[in-house]
Amino acid sequence: MSIPYPRILAPLSGLALLAVSALAFAGGALSAQVASVRDRWAEINYNTPKPQREAAFEALVKQAAAARAAQPQDAAALIWEGIVLSSFAGERGGIGAIGLVKQARADFEQAIKIDAKALDGSAYTSLGVLYYQVPGWPIGFGDDKKARELLRKGLQTDPDGIDANYFFGDFLQDQGDWKGAAAALEKALAAPPRPGRELADQGRRKEASALLAKVRTHLAGG
Repeated sequence: MSIPYPRILAPLSGLALLAVSALAFAGGALSAQVASVRDRWAEINYNTPKPQREAAFEALVKQAAAARAAQPQDAAALIWEGIVLSSFAGERGGIGAIGLVKQARADFEQAIKIDAKALDGSAYTSLGVLYYQVPGWPIGFGDDKKARELLRKGLQTDPDGIDANYFFGDFLQDQGDWKGAAAALEKALAAPPRPGRELADQGRRKEASALLAKVRTHLAGG
């Protein structure tokens, strides 16, 4: 990942969402190195105080890079490096975060070339989140049309997944499609639990519940 930002600048703090959420995708067996990155990411996102997260993610970026370097053709290693970079960008914020998200984008794109279905298609969802959270030209590469396309591909691969549905719901409410957002968020909350991802699931459900409450309030005219 919750993937997100008011829009990647100051807005970039939303990137933490990607992180905070992100993308805590399940799926397939991971190498010990990648699993360690995934688990540490969850600890930082959900159990580490806000003032300490930036430094913690900065350290994890190095660990994720080492895991990716050891397995350059492993889509999962690329995806998790991208997620960590996005999370670090979200905590850092500002113009300096743009370089980090561009690197994350490259990781996700390479992962798709290697195995688009890795980690239940999470590279598509993660990349889609970047496209709707990052500012557009000339500052960044944000593109809502591209984001929708990628998020839909993520859903095609993992139609019942908590993350794929959560981020699609977040995107739809950002686009003003409140009814569509409610449907997606309800589906996210109905997603089956992921073995070994209890902390990530708990955090994601909390985020989905909060966003759904906001959406329902809007729909009720509040």
